[in-house]
Amino acid sequence: MSQLQFDEQMATRLEAVYRTRDILRRRQLVREALGAVPGERILDVGCGPGFYVAELLEQVGREGAVAAIDSSPQMLEMAARRCEGHDNVSFHESEATSVPLEDASFDAALSVQVLEYVSDLDAALAEIHRVVRPGGRVVIWDVDWATLSMHSSDPARTERVLRAWDAHLAHASLPRILAARMRSAGFEDVRMDAHAFASAEFTPDAYLCSLLPLIEQYVAGREGVTEEEARAWGADLEELGSRGQFFYACIQFCFAATRTG
Repeated sequence: MSQLQFDEQMATRLEAVYRTRDILRRRQLVREALGAVPGERILDVGCGPGFYVAELLEQVGREGAVAAIDSSPQMLEMAARRCEGHDNVSFHESEATSVPLEDASFDAALSVQVLEYVSDLDAALAEIHRVVRPGGRVVIWDVDWATLSMHSSDPARTERVLRAWDAHLAHASLPRILAARMRSAGFEDVRMDAHAFASAEFTPDAYLCSLLPLIEQYVAGREGVTEEEARAWGADLEELGSRGQFFYACIQFCFAATRTG
């Protein structure tokens, strides 16, 4: 596995992606699943540029608080700027497997498209379980990349590109095992909802289209995909879009649970 580097350039690129229509829809679904209310303490595991943190601060109000961890200092800096003016938020540079916060100190925790990057999944789940109070809630959202389907003029090239893209993940199909691992970590009432993200139009607001530059850059030179092939793959999808022939679909999964009392 050769993971993406979440440096300043990546942080800026992802901030733009997080403003697209499909990601706005995803944030609404996550907030609904979490159900934060005024006065609660919430932890965001892998906060990225801080969109959830800022929105949760509005939900919990001045009587509540939000803490956020991320392994990228660039992401944390961006998140902190987004939340300027709030004194009930804290940011911590940390891996998901070693959360520097007290036991049972949060009413709820969320982690959105983070655990698919974490090799030691059980350690990360154990840490989330530790910091959430008995009876507290957790929401974990990840993608099963094996569900990604798209129309392409060169299916064999697309298969190679997607195989190379999978290499940046610790768990390319994490949702398949996540419910069982959450139960083993001590969570109960584990519930799963599947959400299709799809488009028949090539538009920057579609989840896949917003990621295309990132995918092209990552796969070039990996798994036998040359830089020329990576560019040609992206150009083909854009050309299909100009002819009204673009199609993609993938399924993202929301897992909600409570910590045992």
